Amino acid sequence: MEYVRRMDGERFAKATDRINQWLVDPDMGSTNCSVNCIKTPAGGGSPAGLHIHEVDQIFYIVSGTMSIEIDGKTDECGPGSVVFFPKGVPHKNWNAGSEPTIHLAIQAPVPDPARPFSVSVKA
Repeated sequence: MEYVRRMDGERFAKATDRINQWLVDPDMGSTNCSVNCIKTPAGGGSPAGLHIHEVDQIFYIVSGTMSIEIDGKTDECGPGSVVFFPKGVPHKNWNAGSEPTIHLAIQAPVPDPARPFSVSVKA
């Protein structure tokens, strides 16, 4: 059983496109939540645009400033911000700044791999 997984800091530092690394997932034996680390370059954002999930999602902003929209409300979230996206609530995130953002995304419960993780919705 794998109990420790380290973020690939070198890969994240070199990346110029959006990248994602799973830190906690069912491969580690997790059945209650999953965690991934995501780097979003300036001008990037949610690949699905405005979307919903079948699970709750929490972002912890590590660096940069992330713009978010949740249920029609917008906010700017800097380092140390915690953002809660309840399941079924339309949301999106993007990086309107000039520096990349890095955030942790926590999903609970673990998303069903047989179902789409996100579903795009119209504004």
